[in-house]
Amino acid sequence: MRSEAPPLLPVLRSRHQGELLAVLLLHPDREYTLSDLSRRLNVPLSTLQGEINRLIDARLLRQRYLGKARILGAEPASRYTRPLTELVTLAFGPQLVVEEEFGSAAGLDAVLIFGSWAARYHGEAGPPPNDLDLLVIGQPGRTQLYEAADRAERRLDLPINPTVRSRRRWDAAADPLVRQIKSSPVVWVLDRANLQSAA
Repeated sequence: MRSEAPPLLPVLRSRHQGELLAVLLLHPDREYTLSDLSRRLNVPLSTLQGEINRLIDARLLRQRYLGKARILGAEPASRYTRPLTELVTLAFGPQLVVEEEFGSAAGLDAVLIFGSWAARYHGEAGPPPNDLDLLVIGQPGRTQLYEAADRAERRLDLPINPTVRSRRRWDAAADPLVRQIKSSPVVWVLDRANLQSAA
């Protein structure tokens, strides 16, 4: 299952590789089994094993065995880890960072990324994104929302533009912005109300 070089960071072989690096490099204190990564990334084990082996050979990942399980993590000692982490964070990290920063906010039904970043993520050609457009569906507290956006912005070094719409406005789709988002590429980050299946 080969994917094309990702427009967000075309120096990488594939979007799978970028997503794999994002999970591992943005969580340097965690370890994962191949099965964990396969489930999280929705990538077949056979595809993942090839990417993992290349990254281990390049000394960007470390591995150990626990019984028969292969345990993987980022290799902090590599001189490439820090600069690669910065690149991967800019290109593939936004959905992970947004999930972590907005995940504890009360009153959220869903959070999704739209606009140029989502378009590049889905393979549309164009210039690198200058910001990150978020649609927050629900009734979150404004203070919580903007504090989460500020934290994500600092981590990503990318302006975050959160827009809030109620669940009713999302479902009705009478709002011009909602209609535009529903007809454009999006990346679902959080979906507590199972809205993605109805979109």
